[in-house]
Amino acid sequence: MNEVYDFLKQCGIYYLATAEGDQPRVRPFGTIDLFDGKLYIQTGKIKPVAHQIKANPKIEISAMNPEGKWIRVAAEAVLDENIAAAEHMLDAYPNLRAMYQPGDGNTEVYYLKNGKAQICSFTEAPKTIEF
Repeated sequence: MNEVYDFLKQCGIYYLATAEGDQPRVRPFGTIDLFDGKLYIQTGKIKPVAHQIKANPKIEISAMNPEGKWIRVAAEAVLDENIAAAEHMLDAYPNLRAMYQPGDGNTEVYYLKNGKAQICSFTEAPKTIEF
């Protein structure tokens, strides 16, 4: 899991895919955090992505690093209402504090459960990481 976290941090921006009914939805994200032995993402409760995750918690993440390797992560996003998890995320991304605060009724953090990541390149065999 640390390798997945490090890879996504190196990328800076990753693309999060959800489903809305039978329509896939993809958008850029930049928040990734390790807290209490789990990998976390963050969004606002009022955003469509939060509603999509509630309806179908299966998500996928994809990103490419500067060396030309890419990662695909499939997982279940689980809402964590622990204020400490939100605080940790916002400490890692202080620029978000202008929009979000722990316990504000809008900030939502999700940990990734049953995760499976593949790190790929054009020159090496894929590496699979389960967490």
